[in-house]
Amino acid sequence: MATGLVIGGGPAGLMAAEAMASAGVSVIVAEAKPSVGRKLLMAGKSGLNLTKDEAAGDFLAAFEEAAPVLAPMLAAFGPAEARAWAEGLGQEVFTGSTGRVFPKVMKASPLLRAWMARLDGLGVTVRTRWRWTGWRDGAAVFATPEGEQVVAADVTVLAMGGASWARLGSDGGWAGQFDTAPFLAANVGIAVNWSERMAEQFGAPVKAVALSAGGRMSRGECVITARGLEGAGVYAISRALRDGAPLTVDLMPDLTVERLREKLGRRRRGDSLSSHLRRAVRLDPAKRSLLMEFGRPLPEDLAPLMKALPVRYAGVLPMDQAISTAGGLRFAGLDAQLMLRDRPGVFAAGEMLDWEAPTGGYLLTACLATGLWAGRAAAGYAFSESTARL
Repeated sequence: MATGLVIGGGPAGLMAAEAMASAGVSVIVAEAKPSVGRKLLMAGKSGLNLTKDEAAGDFLAAFEEAAPVLAPMLAAFGPAEARAWAEGLGQEVFTGSTGRVFPKVMKASPLLRAWMARLDGLGVTVRTRWRWTGWRDGAAVFATPEGEQVVAADVTVLAMGGASWARLGSDGGWAGQFDTAPFLAANVGIAVNWSERMAEQFGAPVKAVALSAGGRMSRGECVITARGLEGAGVYAISRALRDGAPLTVDLMPDLTVERLREKLGRRRRGDSLSSHLRRAVRLDPAKRSLLMEFGRPLPEDLAPLMKALPVRYAGVLPMDQAISTAGGLRFAGLDAQLMLRDRPGVFAAGEMLDWEAPTGGYLLTACLATGLWAGRAAAGYAFSESTARL
């Protein structure tokens, strides 16, 4: 029987293991942490956004320069397939108003349990606390609680993640052994040196705003934290923010400057500015605080400022606080099947690859899609090599 090794027990690695085992390969999954799927479970704390229900072209466009490489993989496993996969594991899903798809239970643990049961039924062996340290005579070497372990497999799929959330297993420690593009924080918040008066707003959501930076615009919400601004609205434009592009926030995106100016002109005698903003345009405390933080000294005509409030920030937050990373294995070093050109029989998948995309279902779907692609290719390679040896 052909043998396969998967290094990394995240979504990409588990999908690769399933693809290989379904094809008849005897598979071992080696995971450095005490359990698999830790980042998946973390994502489940915010509902587990599985995918985005949108047209194939729009979905693919989210991957920007990596789109041409990922196109066949996402065509084979895109939003529709991600839904069907989750439903096949007994998880009902629903589509929210923004097109994001979630399990109805809004958590990852039932899906992961069902998935692990399926893999167990396929004969997949999971080894935890096995940290890959490199190669020796073509075999993979691991540091384990029982001492060094060496695994020689017909094919190997690398799925060791990017370089964010090190405590969950993605620490990028593998990068030194390959030709990689430098890791960069993606889907990350920005650091803000707040004045003392902002402390009372820490944890407050800033809803229904439009953020713009470097020609990118995001309509959504963010959260004021002690570190800065975080949340989906910021993450969507974090690529431009990472490059230092100026950031502006439209506090009232549903009103034109003229309409906002008209509303602001109806100030009651004796109203403080804070009361006036609350009464005239329903500006909540979080938005009022941002206006005072970044808009002072306030001009007489507030409307243009409220439509493009300049936000002073001190770069993006550290990479380990990012949802994901850009950088990783360069596609130039991989063939169309995601096999390393300089190491036949070794494939790669997931966030190890040099691509990035915004949150909203794109990340998880692409990890699953590349895992499936690499797993199927690895199985095909294993059997073709076995046939060649006969």
